[in-house]
Amino acid sequence: MKISLIYGGKSAEHDVSILSAFSILQSIYYNYYEVQLVYVTKDGSWFKGKTYKEAPLVKEELHLSLNNAQPILPSDLKEKNTVIFPVLHGPNGEDGTVQGLFEVLNMPYVGCGVLASACAMDKIIAKQLFQQAGIPQLPYVAVTKNDYVDAREEVIAECVGTLIFPMFVKPANMGSSVGVSRATNEEELISAIEEALLYDQRVVVEQGIEARELEVAILGNSEVRTTLAGEIVKDVDFYDYESKYIDNQVTLQIPASILDEMQERMQEYAKKAYQTIDGSGLSRCDFFLTANNEIFLNEVNSMPGFTPFSMYPLLWKEMGLNYSDLLEELIQLALLRFEKRQQIQV
Repeated sequence: MKISLIYGGKSAEHDVSILSAFSILQSIYYNYYEVQLVYVTKDGSWFKGKTYKEAPLVKEELHLSLNNAQPILPSDLKEKNTVIFPVLHGPNGEDGTVQGLFEVLNMPYVGCGVLASACAMDKIIAKQLFQQAGIPQLPYVAVTKNDYVDAREEVIAECVGTLIFPMFVKPANMGSSVGVSRATNEEELISAIEEALLYDQRVVVEQGIEARELEVAILGNSEVRTTLAGEIVKDVDFYDYESKYIDNQVTLQIPASILDEMQERMQEYAKKAYQTIDGSGLSRCDFFLTANNEIFLNEVNSMPGFTPFSMYPLLWKEMGLNYSDLLEELIQLALLRFEKRQQIQV
């Protein structure tokens, strides 16, 4: 069987995607599969690279261009006996758009479907859905670019009147802390909103709190498994994109040192959130835990990072599932989901 590994993409998380793809190439079971590289450039061009029957030696082999690869159309992905493994992060990768392409091509693919991907990616829609499901979240204000341009003073007044500083400002459709800022006063709030609007037309301004950051990994389709929570141990107030992926300053504690009751509640909320958006394959649920043992769901990531220092594979490793076996389970879940969907299509 062939695995079409799709990576890169037009989003700001392009480089993270390449790191994830290289890690997967190091660990997939080549006695079962050959891996076809499909690279999406930052300008949206698609390139088909070589087919690997063993792991590449250097990450630079994944940078494809006209010099070392064949340009293709997205529709050229359709092949028999092939599973698509997309490790595209951010817009055009985990927001339901490319998943829609795979559905049109009638191809099995790893990860969440169109609905779950789109809902999880859009922080505003996700918050509204999780609120309906009774999952606790922090107070927030949704801001659109049109509202901000037309009535900036009113938008700022709503944020200041509803929330207290510090506030965190996030693009509605972005991940890996891209475009996220911490604001401690009105001047910083204005700057943060304008920064976030560079990445999206819609922005979330969220109440900041003193809390620990914990994450739970999810695996499964109709039968859902969750890990114990792991903790991002903070020695600064806020980790941005560079500290997470360039400097690799983030320290992880797996499992987190918390009460069993808190572990169970987070696992319960993670499973409920996953089922609310009709998740399949995998996701990672991110939580805040306060000193008073209050739990708030921050977000659901439908295609978490797969780098060697990413939380998702490390959480499953702690549960006894190593990286290679995790990849194998994801591929089998993709095939199972595809088979079941074939049975119900008219």
